[in-house]
Amino acid sequence: MDRAERAELEKWIDIITQKAAELGLDFYPVHFEVVPDHVIYELGSYGLPARFSHWTFGRDYHIQKTMYEYGMAKIYEIVFNTDPCQAFLLESNSMLAHKFVVAHVLGHNDFFKNNVYFEQTDRKMIEKVRLHSNRIRRYEEEYGPLVVEEFLDAVLSIEYHFDIHATAPFRRKSLDEYEQERRHPARHATEFDDLWVIGEERSLQPAPAPSRRIPPEPDYDLLGFLRDYAPELERWQRDILSMIREEMLYFVPQMRTKIMNEGWASYWHERILSEIDLTPEEHFEFRRMHSAVLSPGSRMSLNPYYVGYTIFKDIERRWNGEPDPDYPETDWRDESLPRPQGEGLKKIFEVRQLECDTSFLRKYLTEGLVKRLDLYTYKQEEINGELVWVVQETDWRKVRDTLLDSMTNFGIPVITVEDGDYQRRGELLLKHHYDGKPLDKDYARRTLRYIYQIWKRPVHIQTGPEGEEMISWDGKEIIEEPA
Repeated sequence: MDRAERAELEKWIDIITQKAAELGLDFYPVHFEVVPDHVIYELGSYGLPARFSHWTFGRDYHIQKTMYEYGMAKIYEIVFNTDPCQAFLLESNSMLAHKFVVAHVLGHNDFFKNNVYFEQTDRKMIEKVRLHSNRIRRYEEEYGPLVVEEFLDAVLSIEYHFDIHATAPFRRKSLDEYEQERRHPARHATEFDDLWVIGEERSLQPAPAPSRRIPPEPDYDLLGFLRDYAPELERWQRDILSMIREEMLYFVPQMRTKIMNEGWASYWHERILSEIDLTPEEHFEFRRMHSAVLSPGSRMSLNPYYVGYTIFKDIERRWNGEPDPDYPETDWRDESLPRPQGEGLKKIFEVRQLECDTSFLRKYLTEGLVKRLDLYTYKQEEINGELVWVVQETDWRKVRDTLLDSMTNFGIPVITVEDGDYQRRGELLLKHHYDGKPLDKDYARRTLRYIYQIWKRPVHIQTGPEGEEMISWDGKEIIEEPA
């Protein structure tokens, strides 16, 4: 990009930013950087700038870059939830594409700043990730790249198994503290202990000893539990577990709001570009790009841009009191309630602030929208000796509930730590909480090997509809038997 093009882009960034503010968007200052395609795809594969190196990021980079080179997919921009917000524009974009992307980025930025699920995220995470990368590099120098990489392989195999509701670091009790409590249980743990003295003098019943099981209750935070309790880890290994867990917590709000976030940004790039001066040629090109971004997607997957945008537009229409021209019989079923009038924009700002994807779909994916989006469930059946996909269900409530069910825990099996001293031999017992979808046993067998590398002792996972199956790895072989 030469100096004249850069000046032109800076002028349009100012115009689009001013228009976004006039329309009511509230965002952090944005730093835009124009970069070549290999940088865009590197950022997309690593997830954050300056993140630690690992072969899985290189694999993802190769896949994304190959799809771009063969015209199968293209990333126009990368934007990060920071303050100031950092956005990277693809150097090969046309000037119109840059305008399109700048407006889209400002929509994301407004969402990052105002959605409640982003309130607890660290807005300085890029600087923190750079420190993490430096520490891991020092560990590689001290212990050897292969040793560190093998440990990262094990940790990254379970990177999604942490407590998604955790908002800050916390300290678990140590094994010694649990044992001390078991031997000398406290009678009370409140600031009003003195109110119970008389009752204690009258009671002849000793206080029950707490359970020896560690953790006392099932723990959803496998990463955190291994960091705190894996008996033979060195300090640098616990540090890596802590760093990966902290980085994954940063990604949780994006994972919880993918449909809303992309829909919101798509709504606003259309709104902003419709209100600034474009030439007829640019307007035609803008509409072509907008249609490409909002293509419905394939039968096997949903396009989050399309679904989120369509729902936001429908909310605005309904709260403006406008009838549904295509499916009037599905709109505002309770006619006894007054329809809102002229409150569409106010309502979508409220939704943007308060909802995540699951509540967004549960509340606002209506019967008319299920028809408009052509949503249905499907399954494979054998017909004339051939497996074919057939429509299974079109009832809008069942379609909505199936979609919500697929989003539970981001589609990742729910695993809890049940006992860190299983069978009183220091073994680790995990439990798969069956939700109608069986555990991928091949994947589970491989993952148990990785967890063994961290725990250093036999690892078991209980699964099945009634918890009737047990898969174990003892360091030498996989054992499968009834639980």
